[in-house]
Amino acid sequence: MESQYIWKPPTFDTSRQPTLVREAHLPSDPDLHENFARSAKWCPDGSLALAHCENRSLQYLDLPQDLLNATLPQSALAPFDPPKTGIFPRAAPILDFIWYPRATPRDVSSFCFVASVRESPVQLLDASDGRLRASYKIVDHRERQIGPHSLSFNFSSDKLYCGFEGAIEVFDLNYPGEGTRLSTTPSKKSRDGLKGIISALAFCPSHDPSYRLYAAGSLSPSSANSANIALFDEDTGEKPVGWVGDVKASVMQLAFNPVKSHILYASFRRQDEIYSWDLRGSTATPLQTFRCDNGSRLETNQKMKFDIDLGGNLMGVGDQNGNVNIFNLGDSGAEPTDEADEAPSFGGTAPTLKYHAHDDAVGSIAFHPLNPLLLSVSGSRHFDEVDSDGEESSDSSVESEVTSRGDARVFIRRHRHRPQPSFRDNSFRLWRSCGEK
Repeated sequence: MESQYIWKPPTFDTSRQPTLVREAHLPSDPDLHENFARSAKWCPDGSLALAHCENRSLQYLDLPQDLLNATLPQSALAPFDPPKTGIFPRAAPILDFIWYPRATPRDVSSFCFVASVRESPVQLLDASDGRLRASYKIVDHRERQIGPHSLSFNFSSDKLYCGFEGAIEVFDLNYPGEGTRLSTTPSKKSRDGLKGIISALAFCPSHDPSYRLYAAGSLSPSSANSANIALFDEDTGEKPVGWVGDVKASVMQLAFNPVKSHILYASFRRQDEIYSWDLRGSTATPLQTFRCDNGSRLETNQKMKFDIDLGGNLMGVGDQNGNVNIFNLGDSGAEPTDEADEAPSFGGTAPTLKYHAHDDAVGSIAFHPLNPLLLSVSGSRHFDEVDSDGEESSDSSVESEVTSRGDARVFIRRHRHRPQPSFRDNSFRLWRSCGEK
């Protein structure tokens, strides 16, 4: 009799740098040579990875299947056909995308993802060929289409939450029709509530039906009247049940710990720290801060997306210098305190493992859900400055013109084309923990 296979969460060895097992670049784009991946997300079953790219497209990354399924027995794997299309171009900039939580290429009906495109309805796309399965319209008071800045499915995967300026639109996937709008502020003139664009959403991964919390963060920094992260309950509608933090910066990302569902993490624009709060106690001060020591202040508005492994033990994030930072979350489960004046040490927790992964900013990293693998993508916009007047005047893209202003003659240079950004490294790399063979 064959022994029963028991799956265990992957473990990642942080005592040494992981091994690079795959490196590749995005396919060339004749319309945008400076293309790179802004972020990448694993399909929930870990079979594929989808990247949000600079050229207004979503693309599958070329990754070997034998590595992605290395620890699973062949008897547990059902064969599947590869996607018919590897690139999904959009007509406008992509604001956010998210996999359906139960998506897998082994089940055609569930193999889909949601994309938010500027000034367009939210799109539910078939992940095999990119065809449109459904669209969800969000219309403002001037009858303009709104593309939400943040997307999230609730824990039961039957509702889609979309965050935009001053509101959250909720679509019930079991019924067609318009969504339900939850205003996060009483009015535009009011100082109360969650002001600004809702830039991040995250649902608490609790199996308790009475604990249906989700967090929403805003691009507007915290003010003296309210914080910019609010806690809501699915059953109570638009009235917040709590407020988190007091960081004077725009919220970039929110995430709950997959195992310790009472711990919330948040990253902010132009901030080196990632903050965490224990929702069982006071949320006025953070439980812990995780700091990427880059030797200099973060000088970019680019989103550096972090990720937490399935076991809730590690958190990884990239930085603008091409490094990957891995933090140990094992010490973040201390008992909460209600003493708001007992602030933590703001030196920040240092990464357990830090290594140089790319030659450009690391926009996102993603832990594989089933294997000890880590995916990192790099790339950012760089504008080269003109060194001298001689070089500028010899450029064919510059034209000169002499005009008269009164008795004076003014020499004017006009660029025929807008300066185009460049990148230093647009690669994506797959890393395997050294503790695994």
